[in-house]
Amino acid sequence: MAWTLSGVAKVLGLQLRGDDCEINGLNTLEDAGPDEISFLANVKYASYLGNTRAGAVIVDEEHADQVRRALVSKNPYQDFGRALALFARPQGSYTGISERAFIHPEASVAASCTVYPFVYVGAGAIIGERTVLFPGVYVGENSRIGERCALYPNAVLMADTVLGDGCIVHACAVLGADGFGFARTEHGIQKIPQIGSVAFGDDVEIGAGSAVDRAVLGVTRIGEGTKIDNLVQVGHNVSVGKECFLVSQVGISGSTRVGDRVTMAGQVGVAGHLRIGNDVTIGPKSGVAKDIPDGQTCGGTPCVDGRTFLRTITVMPKLPDMYKRLAALEKELNALQDLLPKERK
Repeated sequence: MAWTLSGVAKVLGLQLRGDDCEINGLNTLEDAGPDEISFLANVKYASYLGNTRAGAVIVDEEHADQVRRALVSKNPYQDFGRALALFARPQGSYTGISERAFIHPEASVAASCTVYPFVYVGAGAIIGERTVLFPGVYVGENSRIGERCALYPNAVLMADTVLGDGCIVHACAVLGADGFGFARTEHGIQKIPQIGSVAFGDDVEIGAGSAVDRAVLGVTRIGEGTKIDNLVQVGHNVSVGKECFLVSQVGISGSTRVGDRVTMAGQVGVAGHLRIGNDVTIGPKSGVAKDIPDGQTCGGTPCVDGRTFLRTITVMPKLPDMYKRLAALEKELNALQDLLPKERK
């Protein structure tokens, strides 16, 4: 879909500096052509502005005079994302409800939904208006899916799973599988049945291959607007607040409570039965073994406050040299002690 640059500026509410032109897409500063828009969000790439072939660049006021055509923005990255939405093509091309899908007679699927071949919808399930189910999607018994959701190929919702409106579930995510509940007994390992459910608020996105387990009893909850990356594991009876980021390979153990607007960077591991406050940021590969109060930035294993973590990683590269110096000092100290009279030792 082609746009005029002035049309893009008007829709995004940005000031256009320079002449108008036709725009057919978006690209990076390095790869953009004369009919594409790019952006500058990180000043370390400012040197690319002089050589970019982009037809226009979304930039802040400071860099607007360095390009032929500028869309002046207070937040270039955010506005680039809005521009992408103008050109994004939706996945898939099928419409309607396929006769090759299995929809249980006791299920309810809105007529405005798109249901691809080889979808399974179990008894008692309810699918809201304009929701799209791609091939291989499994919707278990008594699950409820809100309006305008998209479930990509092979996404799985086990029985009693609830999705709010506007949710996106990417390929091969599994929602509502049994939590990891087992007990060692004299007769071997005993499985603890997981008879709870899992519920997601509106506008939640779950990445490919991620898993959110059902509760033992009660509900595992994911709050409104939370975004879960690929390959994330959320254990049974966990509660995650609103507008959180859980980045790839995060693992949260059972019964932990996570507040609102929390960010967990890649490979963070959180022990069970903890309390993570609101507005907390946890650095990558951190191991969280105790509660974290509101507003903290922290990192490391074990996880410590941000300032301590930064001091620690600053010292770590120096440890080999410090060890050598310490060994030398110990040797000198032992030599000096050998020189002392025996009664002084």
